[in-house]
Amino acid sequence: MSKKAIIVGGGIIGLLSAYRLAKSGFSVEIFDPAIGRGATFAAAGMLAPGGEITSGEESQFQIQLSSPSEWASVSHEIVTDGSGLIDVHNVGTLYVGWDNSDRRLIQQHFDLATEFNADVVNVDRENHHSMFEHISPRISDGILLGGDAWVDPDQVLDVLKDALAKLDVIVHNEFVEEILSPSTGVQLRTTAGSFNADVGLIATGSSALPKGTLTSGENVVRPVRGMTVHFQGFDRSDQPMVRGFIRGRRIYLVSRPGGYNVAGASSDETGVAIVEAGELQRLLRDALELFPALETAEIVETRIGLRPAAPNHEPFFEELGNPNWAWSSGHYRHGITLAPRTSNQVLQFAQAVTQ
Repeated sequence: MSKKAIIVGGGIIGLLSAYRLAKSGFSVEIFDPAIGRGATFAAAGMLAPGGEITSGEESQFQIQLSSPSEWASVSHEIVTDGSGLIDVHNVGTLYVGWDNSDRRLIQQHFDLATEFNADVVNVDRENHHSMFEHISPRISDGILLGGDAWVDPDQVLDVLKDALAKLDVIVHNEFVEEILSPSTGVQLRTTAGSFNADVGLIATGSSALPKGTLTSGENVVRPVRGMTVHFQGFDRSDQPMVRGFIRGRRIYLVSRPGGYNVAGASSDETGVAIVEAGELQRLLRDALELFPALETAEIVETRIGLRPAAPNHEPFFEELGNPNWAWSSGHYRHGITLAPRTSNQVLQFAQAVTQ
């Protein structure tokens, strides 16, 4: 008889963990009132250890270096199981600056990337013309970070949902009101009733933990808002992703085949999932300055997500005071990047506590 697992949270961490558990013989049930509509929904899908390099976070950089190959392995495995392909686009990241102050920030990133032994080189428009296609002509150079890639989060979610259905994973579109600690195994309660299993995972991102969750108190998360604007316009999907500074403000753009573009900016500490007029105006202004061709692009939609950030910006995996329960969160900007690694961590935990 197979062991049972329940997962609270249907974002990228919860879904990929469910796939990993089901593939390993667990009977899995997922609980989330809105599958895939949290931080994953607003993500651009960048797997960018080089582009995300931050001072003091060399250990995170080293961990993230293998993320493109890990996603390629996940894709191969899912295709082998009879579901669709998750395309991993290994295009690198072009980092550019708008003015002299911004170019100094780019130089600082280059110096830090060099210190981390990242794959980074200087590039310019004259010798790499196609790389600067659709970028403002006032920008003539930048740095290229190799090894960075992207996936389409919408495609990832669709493929994972299909794979989970083939593995008979049950999805409950319900809010979990409370988790319990029975004498054996785990239990949770929703408005529909109580559900039991052998092991449980909480992967609710920045959302409040269910009533009854017994944490150590050492780990906390706060919601950090991220907004993306989706355009139908030019197609530079065969060129690097673009990150830039516009008068000190961060901006990025991921171009997908067919002229679909996703633009975003720096994180906002406001923990409310709304689109503010001022925030949207600033993002559009910077996007148009960096990519003048967006002037005639169609705005398809805006998306908002609340990322779960720990004080040290590092993800954590905590075995809870509730026996056989674990809590995974704190992935901040790196939920999609680190999902394969985290799902393996979940599987190892589940196998250990159900032996």
